[in-house]
Amino acid sequence: MVAEIISGKEIAESIRAELKDEIAKLKAEKNLTPGLGVILVGEDPASQVYVGQKSKGCEEVGIFEETIRMPEDTSEQTLLDKINELNNDPKFHGILVQLPLPKHIDEKKVINTISPEKDVDGFHPVNVGKLMIGEKAFLPCTPHGVQQMLIRSGNDPAGKHVVVVGRSNIVGKPMTNILLQKKDGANATVTICHTGTPDISKFTKEADIVIAAAGRPNTITADMVKDGVVVIDVGVNRVDAPETKRGFRLVGDVDFEAVKEKAKAISPVPGGVGPMTVTMLLVNTTESAKRTLG
Repeated sequence: MVAEIISGKEIAESIRAELKDEIAKLKAEKNLTPGLGVILVGEDPASQVYVGQKSKGCEEVGIFEETIRMPEDTSEQTLLDKINELNNDPKFHGILVQLPLPKHIDEKKVINTISPEKDVDGFHPVNVGKLMIGEKAFLPCTPHGVQQMLIRSGNDPAGKHVVVVGRSNIVGKPMTNILLQKKDGANATVTICHTGTPDISKFTKEADIVIAAAGRPNTITADMVKDGVVVIDVGVNRVDAPETKRGFRLVGDVDFEAVKEKAKAISPVPGGVGPMTVTMLLVNTTESAKRTLG
């Protein structure tokens, strides 16, 4: 068996094309341009790359985007004041503060200050709670992207046993909550495994779908999955590769080469979940703008 490759890059391109058309109609028919405010504190190289990707994505689909760059030594109160300024500015329908933040700033306080109505990352406790009980909420971008990858690749999770490996607030926990809802594209039986699980393979061997979000290379190996499994690899890890120009390469949490021989379908790293995360941020920002129409 040679696995079908679930290309997040191709699915993201398809969603962005749909979004571009939708935004063009909003501008023409409703005089509404979705707006995203991005705050970047400090000079973290990875954060600058991520912010650049978000800015490029907004430009591609027609979202107004403004990146506010603040120095590393910005006080917590100055940052909170800037967030409140954006909360009250109607041209911004979404607000994103790029994480991680400098150590002197309380990340939780920052997340809680963003208006739930503009929390397009889906991290505010109000949106987390709404997701938990099945109310309409902004879904966190990475797990929402995983759900779309499953649906659009013909691997609807409904009725399937999904095993999520990893329990982070960004991926593992919301992924579990998204897929267990009694809704289209969900309605799965979900098991969540983590570092406290004595034998992860006991569960992954029974899974129809495995979603790996552990943050460690080779967490999922071929002997841990059954034939015909669908695997979504959320991990992005740097491993040494002296033979390459950069000296490293990116791998996921799954032993891709071995697992693809048993899987029905599998997502690669890179080119899998990564492109979906920014795309779902664009979807959430557009949705936020539409909600202002009543």
